[in-house]
Amino acid sequence: MIFDEVTPPEGTVGDWLDARAESHDVAVVFPETDESLSWRSLRDTAREMAQGLVALGIAQDESVAIVHPNGRAGVLALYAALYGGFRVTMINLAAGPDAIAYALDHSEARYAFVHDSQKDAITQIAPARLTIIEKEMLEKRADIPAFGASQHALLMYTSGTTGQPKGVVHSHASLLAGGWTTAIAHKLSPNDRGFCVLPIYHINGLCVTMMGALVSGGSLAMSGKFSASKFWDQAETAKVTWFSVVPTIISHLLHNEADPSPEVCERLRFGRSASSALAVETQAAFEERFKVPIVETMGLTETAAQILSNPLPPGVRKIGSPGIAYGNAVCILTSDQKPAPAMQEGEIAVRGPNVMIEYLHNPDATAATFAGEWLRTGDLGHIDQDGYVFVTGRLKELIIKGGENIAPREIDEVLYSEPDIIEAAAFARPCKSYGETVEAAVSVKPGSQLSEAALIALCHQRLGKFKSPDCIHFLSELPKGPSGKIQRLKLAGLV
Repeated sequence: MIFDEVTPPEGTVGDWLDARAESHDVAVVFPETDESLSWRSLRDTAREMAQGLVALGIAQDESVAIVHPNGRAGVLALYAALYGGFRVTMINLAAGPDAIAYALDHSEARYAFVHDSQKDAITQIAPARLTIIEKEMLEKRADIPAFGASQHALLMYTSGTTGQPKGVVHSHASLLAGGWTTAIAHKLSPNDRGFCVLPIYHINGLCVTMMGALVSGGSLAMSGKFSASKFWDQAETAKVTWFSVVPTIISHLLHNEADPSPEVCERLRFGRSASSALAVETQAAFEERFKVPIVETMGLTETAAQILSNPLPPGVRKIGSPGIAYGNAVCILTSDQKPAPAMQEGEIAVRGPNVMIEYLHNPDATAATFAGEWLRTGDLGHIDQDGYVFVTGRLKELIIKGGENIAPREIDEVLYSEPDIIEAAAFARPCKSYGETVEAAVSVKPGSQLSEAALIALCHQRLGKFKSPDCIHFLSELPKGPSGKIQRLKLAGLV
């Protein structure tokens, strides 16, 4: 099967896996263990495991939980469940016991693939109905019933910054479309090898890198987790041509002493940044030091990852913008949920083949997320005359001081302009006088002499006193979700 830039992928993940298995080309390499999987061996093993799941009596509309870090076993479990037509339920290992227990219960999963390192923890918190799948349980085989592209494929829980996490449901069609939007934006080909350092239980790792490789016919290098000191050596060993990371990883690479060889930088076509805004200064410093272009993008769990991307060089990359729409349509909604004209600020919304089906067991949240055919992202921004989207903040993260809206991102940008800053995030603190006031948290390079007074003075100079933080907290590390995205809304409770 061959993808094109106009037509979203047809069929199921299994159909595409069958097509890739016609060759013995490499699908995934694992630099840390020197293991690899060809598309043929990946398909054959996934099919046998799927037949074993059918023989266990699992229905195709049931959830099968996967509790795995990145690695060979996790990749096989994921593709096995997808090949068999089951609803893959990815469990976020960084979510904490309560959130994991909630996901296992809410998904109604009766069976789970669990990595050895997670079995004790899962045994303690899992519902009584859950059975951990052992290898010998899949020895009996049964035929896989036919199913189509509308079949549920993925259940992935959002981070749940407020209240319980929501379970995002994708079909085979929308899951493949998530890989397709990446492939067309970045012109991926069978000659490309992506570097997957983000967890595949997060939508970026699963859709951008895994589904992107499946749809484009390329391959992946996958590490168990990101390591700033090992990143460039692993990229060289695996001969990767692109990578997908988040701004905090770009910042950590920039502040680490490890340097890539010239051959690595020459081979890398681009690096991709997603999940949160990339500071202008960080992007410029990274490109100056490593000579690798960074393409800023934007996506959501609800859209199978990517909705926006800057074009690859020599196309116009507008610094500070996550780019233009590829494979879907994006608009700005006014307060009455009508499309806004160019340059007017409002809520960013999206429609396209990569949009989710629903939130599982939550029709009210599903209805509230859609404005007609448009999925509301919760992000604020505007679209310029060239179609580039500029994000100005999140509805839930706006700081409202004395009735005035302050976008935390504006303060973040100023803090990141100081070279010693590794991580930064402004946030709201309840205040009797103003309703909310501004504070910020930062982490800095070891040995830095930066002071709170100096940073506040910088903010006063660039933003004025009203928008500037009243105090700045110095932390060794800011709280982050599984993708590495800073969890701004948690900061007020930590400092």
